[in-house]
Amino acid sequence: MPNDDQVEVLLSQAYDALHSQKIETAISILEEALSVDYEHKEVLAALKLTNFWKDRFAALETIADPFESGEFLLDQWGLFLPFAERIGSIPERCIYSIRFCVFGAALGFYIPLFESSGKRDPDICRKIGRCHKGQGNYEKAVELYEVAVGLKADDPGILAELADAYALVNESAYAKVMFREAFFIDAQSVRLDNLESEMIQRLAAAVRKDGHHGRSVAEWVPVYGVLYGVFSVKRELRSIEYGKLKQSVYGLERELAHNSSEAEILVPRLLNRYFWLVDHLNRSKDDRGKMEEVLLKIQQLDKAVYAKFIE
Repeated sequence: MPNDDQVEVLLSQAYDALHSQKIETAISILEEALSVDYEHKEVLAALKLTNFWKDRFAALETIADPFESGEFLLDQWGLFLPFAERIGSIPERCIYSIRFCVFGAALGFYIPLFESSGKRDPDICRKIGRCHKGQGNYEKAVELYEVAVGLKADDPGILAELADAYALVNESAYAKVMFREAFFIDAQSVRLDNLESEMIQRLAAAVRKDGHHGRSVAEWVPVYGVLYGVFSVKRELRSIEYGKLKQSVYGLERELAHNSSEAEILVPRLLNRYFWLVDHLNRSKDDRGKMEEVLLKIQQLDKAVYAKFIE
């Protein structure tokens, strides 16, 4: 039908405008498309989603600091996703055009800051990697995250985002090692809402389905990752790391004994460390009695987890 052809042309023009960060132009084109077919579902959805960003981009004019401008856009993206889900089924090309617009605008704020720092700021480098990932440029994201890790090797948030980018370019072995490492260092520093890979999304969904919510979700993700065979690629601990792991376990056991109100956080954290101990004892073929001791602790801490673990 002629109207359908006309609307399709206008939609393409609107999405091109979004790619160029021309929000007002995109809205005008979508309003024209709506006048052609006021019931067209994609036009209606695209107009609602683009209007969401109209006020946000206007608000950028009031933010003087470039870093804060970039942060504002990324924070608003986190609010936008549930808004888009409430609207319902939306064509991927619509979401992609808006993603390209928003993350491209954020890149414009972060890149000059990174260059002015002499390319030595790991946090801004991480943000640039996040923006490239948001635009679907996963190979470039991997490159930037690797630079960020080189600048700040033990940062769990950066490691997790690098793992996520590896997963998105089908480097699953690297992804699994990095994810496991990041959640072990500090699960609370891992922003699940910044991770897009299917393996993490499925684990997080399984955790929530079993009734875990809030801060505890990130602690349970690595536990489920082991139980469901996702975190299957492991590395050997150095002797100094093994000593620190045992100290960490001892500290968590004491903390749990004296602070049961934090059990929803401490139990999965302790379980994850027990899993690392089991892996180390298996690799080193250490005294079988030590292994039995750790398995007994897992059983006492969570019978269901123990049953799944020894399957």
